[in-house]
Amino acid sequence: MKGAVIPYLTFYGEGKEAAEFYTKSLGLEQVRIQKYSDANFPYPPEAADYLLHCHLKKGDFQIMLADSADKPVDSGKHDITLLIDCESEEEADRLYNVLREEGKVLMELQDMFWGAKYGKVKDKFGFTWDLNFEKES
Repeated sequence: MKGAVIPYLTFYGEGKEAAEFYTKSLGLEQVRIQKYSDANFPYPPEAADYLLHCHLKKGDFQIMLADSADKPVDSGKHDITLLIDCESEEEADRLYNVLREEGKVLMELQDMFWGAKYGKVKDKFGFTWDLNFEKES
């Protein structure tokens, strides 16, 4: 295997809003954004403004996302949590506060027995983020 594992998030018409939200709230830069209308292949008319591909990055941290033109399938068999290894306690606090807006706190950001400040938030798009800052021992 070569390179890092990069989470690729799928949306159903909320991709553009999600890209803007993650760019602003996580401090990411938009490396590449393509809409369905930019592609040379058939797609449903309602998907013209959907994101075909979006790559967001800050340093080594990367996520990619896209809208699916297909209807979502809720199988209930899989779930994913994205962990951000924060550089500071302040960063953990800031990310916790911005991700919980219109979202849901699953675990308050708090000092944990393993020497970290840790919290869990489900954002307004339904993705779960673990925020972890390892304190010096």
